[in-house]
Amino acid sequence: MAPQNDNGSEFFARCAAGFEPVLARELKGLGARRVRPLKGGVAFFGQLGDAYRACLLSRVATRIQLVLVRLDARDADALYAGAVRMPWEEHVAEGATIAVQAHGTNDALRNTQFTALKLKDAICDRLRDRRGARPDVDPRDPDFEVDASIHENHATLFLNLSGPSLHRRGYREQSVQTEAPLKETLAAGILLAAGWDALADAGASFADPMCGSGTLAIEAALIASGAAPGLLRTRWGFTGWKQHDDALWSALVDEARLQAVGAYAGSIIAGDLDADAILIARANAERAGVAQLIRFSVADAADLGRRLEALPGGMPACGLVAVNPPYGHRLQTPEQLSSTYAALSGGLAALPSGWRMAAITPDAGIDTALGSRADRTIACYNGPLRASVRLYDAVPSQRRQTEVVSLAGKRCEVAVAEQNSAQFAARLRKVAKERAKWARRAGVSCYRIYDADLPEYALSVDVFDTADRGLCARIEEHPAPASIDADRADIRFADACALARAVLGLEPSRVAALSRKREEHEPLVVSVGEGGHVFEVNLAALQDTGLPLDHRATRELLADLADGARFLSLGSYTGAPAVYAAAGGACEVTVVDPASSYLAWAERNLEANGVRARTERAEIAGWLARASRYDLIYADASALPGQETLLQAAHALTPGGRLVLTARSRTFKIDDAALEAVGFAVEDVTARTIPHDFERTPKIHLCWLISRA
Repeated sequence: MAPQNDNGSEFFARCAAGFEPVLARELKGLGARRVRPLKGGVAFFGQLGDAYRACLLSRVATRIQLVLVRLDARDADALYAGAVRMPWEEHVAEGATIAVQAHGTNDALRNTQFTALKLKDAICDRLRDRRGARPDVDPRDPDFEVDASIHENHATLFLNLSGPSLHRRGYREQSVQTEAPLKETLAAGILLAAGWDALADAGASFADPMCGSGTLAIEAALIASGAAPGLLRTRWGFTGWKQHDDALWSALVDEARLQAVGAYAGSIIAGDLDADAILIARANAERAGVAQLIRFSVADAADLGRRLEALPGGMPACGLVAVNPPYGHRLQTPEQLSSTYAALSGGLAALPSGWRMAAITPDAGIDTALGSRADRTIACYNGPLRASVRLYDAVPSQRRQTEVVSLAGKRCEVAVAEQNSAQFAARLRKVAKERAKWARRAGVSCYRIYDADLPEYALSVDVFDTADRGLCARIEEHPAPASIDADRADIRFADACALARAVLGLEPSRVAALSRKREEHEPLVVSVGEGGHVFEVNLAALQDTGLPLDHRATRELLADLADGARFLSLGSYTGAPAVYAAAGGACEVTVVDPASSYLAWAERNLEANGVRARTERAEIAGWLARASRYDLIYADASALPGQETLLQAAHALTPGGRLVLTARSRTFKIDDAALEAVGFAVEDVTARTIPHDFERTPKIHLCWLISRA
């Protein structure tokens, strides 16, 4: 064994981030001592039996590790020297295969693969010296696995006692599961965080109306019955450990089998619209040994209340609803997400106040859809997807709603999670009406109607009167004030999206909602008109829709300056500057861009507006080095890396020529003195280029007119 003290050996139990407190409570209940939650897991002390018990009985841990030694890791030589002195012959069983994994870096050990290789060499060299042969290495399924954690100038070496991740309970056949099922340990963590263990002991019931492959319901049944989650596993990490106590392990397994599937007084129901998913869930429950505790059915979430009322004892007075609603790759359209939430909300409406709810989702908009804020949240990951567990102390059966009057005068009730969201709706409607009148007078069809007018609702709303889909909108979240926590900001953004759709009278498919998390969205490509021209824009694009509305006046400035000019656009900007310059009378139009996708986008817009232009894919700095002279040039600072490239662009002007330079960064500065020293005049024309609908944010962009004498 590793060094011990009065508390026994030191262990570390790993778990999903965010569930360290839940795992700590569980380990204390299993008899562990000196339990200390840390990032990514829980440190504890105990005897070997305590570690075996954690392997077999922990529902939340993903790995149980024994701390073997702490070593000097100031550099590779020091790490090797410490590791080769370890008595590995006392740990690695004869004939056992080994593997080493490393995590973390420092100034000297910057590559985890190199660190693992150095440790593997130390172990093999030690065993060769003591036994006359090196052990075989099996990186995929070793009998003896060492995990190394590098922190500053120290390395902690662990023996992985559990082997493959503990989420692999053994009741799922991997090749026949539903898409992206919850890991078993994550599902159990959600349930324990929601207090299901205490509820089950009191005879409460459980329901998952969107069960997929049944993981939440199966884990709920295992908890309710007291069945050990590790009984079906056949592979463990201590099989190649020389100090493994097989008699102790066998005794603990026998004890766990005697307690498997005990009495449970409540009911567990699980449903899904997908009949194939229910077949998979039933098969999983059979293998887990809890099929007799779960009532599976092909059913809509909206029928949850009726299903619970149909139980032999009628509607249970208390219980837990736990769901992993379809989202992201599991849904294709905003309408599907909206209907999913509507079905869930309808199913919850019939439940009494004694019911709780837990949901794991990346979308705080579930609070908006249900009309109730979660009482607690746990930030976590569901596979690669950043998500949160949302815990409601009372099931949100009574939705908070606010009345909204649309621009067309239609009244409707909108579910919201924030009580003060009505202020946002009122402000949006007022400004939208005023801005629509201005837009009609100005002949503008795409414009901003909300620009973080209320600090608590830090977002912008732009409307686009499209040629192919009617009125559409882009809602983009801005960084919230530091005083507002991230989850509350997410909820307010979701509320705002729902209210904006109602005020504008738009279906979800005609609204692109971009949160500050900058997630990829399904494209929303539409055709819009501006200044008598037509443009293809993508309202869901993260960086550039194709027609930045705050540059409307800048594009008009280009048209005013373009008569008879040879025009150059450095960066394609989807062709809009070139279209305006051509309309203003440019005699020649050239567009240069290093990105083929943006250049192709520009070419489509140029063709749609009947503009003949030369387009060229090239790095701008290199292209300018051999460029001809132009009377009018347009560029954004993002296309000109540094002052040197800006000088190159200025020198490409003909005598009397002008360069219109824009910048989105408020901190961007140009070297006026350097330009003036070589014969250029610099004029800040930002104020002239801020349209009426962006007057609240006059520094949304900067703009200069650089003229050559």
